[in-house]
Amino acid sequence: MKKTLYTFIALVVLALPLQAQAGTNIQIVGSSTVYPFVTVTAEEFGNNTDFNTPIVESTGTGGGFKLFCAGAGEMHPDISNASRAIKQSEEKLCAKNGVKDITEIKLGYDGIVLANSKKADRYSLSKEQIFLALAKKVPVDGKLVDNPNQNWSDVDASLPNVKIEVYGPPTTSGTRDAFSELVMEKACKDLPAFKAAFPDKKVRKKSCHLLREDGRYIEAGENDNLIVQKLQSNPQALGIFGFSFLDQSGDIVQGSIVGGIEPTFDNISNGSYGISRSLYVYLKNAHIGKTAGFKEFATELISDEAAGEFGYLSEKGLIPLPAEELKTMQQRITKLTQ
Repeated sequence: MKKTLYTFIALVVLALPLQAQAGTNIQIVGSSTVYPFVTVTAEEFGNNTDFNTPIVESTGTGGGFKLFCAGAGEMHPDISNASRAIKQSEEKLCAKNGVKDITEIKLGYDGIVLANSKKADRYSLSKEQIFLALAKKVPVDGKLVDNPNQNWSDVDASLPNVKIEVYGPPTTSGTRDAFSELVMEKACKDLPAFKAAFPDKKVRKKSCHLLREDGRYIEAGENDNLIVQKLQSNPQALGIFGFSFLDQSGDIVQGSIVGGIEPTFDNISNGSYGISRSLYVYLKNAHIGKTAGFKEFATELISDEAAGEFGYLSEKGLIPLPAEELKTMQQRITKLTQ
């Protein structure tokens, strides 16, 4: 009996340090585009408070929501970064697994760029030309066929006679979702051949989003820095990624002009650059007051010092929210109760 009692006490004692560590690190997953901004904030937070530095992982928007929505408790992330709004299917997954109270915070804005090495000439493209280069199916003589365009000059004689080769994100990426919606769908949805082949708008939308799979579009994973590296070694290729990566690598890559507009901080901020989207973080409300420093970190992330017009995140390429919208986001955090 004594041996059994001692064994039980020993197990309890051994378990105590583990329990003490529970919830001492904020866990963040999600978008590779939002990753640099949240990582910088996490470092600032760890250096200037008594809380541990949050752990940030780049899993892609879709992958982040899968982890975030898998459940509540210390084994599951506190925050999911996203380069698009959460989908209804993801909200259902969250609810199914007991994650029912979520706070959406818009962090700022970002542009999606098609960039290439500064060793080559800069591209000037329309959304229609991009679609005809990358779509799985394109109209030829009024009929939809597998994309036959091998060189950019096949798309338009005014474009360079070089091979179409574009590195971009996989289907789990929010950047891929936004690119498909803002470029592929915009250029495709009203084409007569697509309207005739897919009269149902939802079916047509899915078809417009399909990218070719013959090696001209190359999925390069969730690491946008890797795409930048590939462009260095392959100057004729293009890469698709968020503006912040262009901003940080402006000495080696250049953004293509799209629709006559250059991808710059000001052009994205004022809405004139046509491939722009919102960036988000999603908070798991059930973890407020349970994960140490959770609310304090969220407050820092959306503070004037971080996300404001002259905040340190704008130095990393984040396009800030208008002052009133930022204030609304700050009020959402203030209202969260522990």
